Amino acid sequence: MAATILHLLTGPTASGKSALALAWARAHGAEILSCDALQIYRDMDIGTAKPSLAERALVPHHGLDLSDPSKTFSVAEYRDYAARTVAEIHARGKSVLIIGGSGFYLKCFFSPVADDVDIPPEVEVEVGALEKTGGLPLLVARLRAASPVSTGNVDLHNPRRVSRALARCLASGLSVPELATKFAASGTPFDHWERKLVRLDRAPTDLAARIQARTQKMLATGLIDEVRHLAPALRLNPAAGSAIGYRETLAWLDGGEKGPLADLAVTIAQRTLHLYKKQRTWFRTQLPPHKVLALTEASTPAEAGLFA
Repeated sequence: MAATILHLLTGPTASGKSALALAWARAHGAEILSCDALQIYRDMDIGTAKPSLAERALVPHHGLDLSDPSKTFSVAEYRDYAARTVAEIHARGKSVLIIGGSGFYLKCFFSPVADDVDIPPEVEVEVGALEKTGGLPLLVARLRAASPVSTGNVDLHNPRRVSRALARCLASGLSVPELATKFAASGTPFDHWERKLVRLDRAPTDLAARIQARTQKMLATGLIDEVRHLAPALRLNPAAGSAIGYRETLAWLDGGEKGPLADLAVTIAQRTLHLYKKQRTWFRTQLPPHKVLALTEASTPAEAGLFA
């Protein structure tokens, strides 16, 4: 039976996670669980740099193609899927390698990220009617009545946050602080595992060159046709349709394909580089202490020492 260790490999987009993960998994007889919030969608292959069928034939991959791109897939759904999958892999006597850079998906292995408050339809209707009748002021007043001691860290200027908090209070009968305390104590399905986390990093200039090369490859291998095919579904699911690479290509197609293809490539690369900067900050501030490997094109580490 494999040791009860979860190996997690993360890092910004285009940092080289996939190749290193594949090498490590092959060398250690492990199975790979994707921790990518976009690779869970079927047919979103090129724009998400999803592992190829050939790569999947070398190492069993999980967490891919779980949902139609027209439907949202929540972090709670991913957490539950990951818990089942990790248990199944372990029962086969195999090691688990979790790979990806989607922040909240990754965080679910270390801390609670989604509560279990079920919002009944009648509560949704009630909150919606309040917002329609009195807008944000009425929502805030009702939230303060439902949570009189404190509204915690709810952004009272954000209607979506206020309505969500109010719905959770009304559905549970608990105040915002009480819900926060319950949430913090809820733990994760992975608390009994030892978790080894490694983060890859690269210098911004190195990352920029890799992002540009990957963007060119995506466009050369059919990103535009992929987005054209998926467009009806992407418009139904903001989480998928607003993903970098997809939203820019959708806008380009909506404009009648009038802009130069080179401009589309530049826009995608620039926004991907901006994502890298956000990811880097998030990893440093939101993840528990972990090993960091600073890579260059000339110093990619051997997989053998990855989790040493």
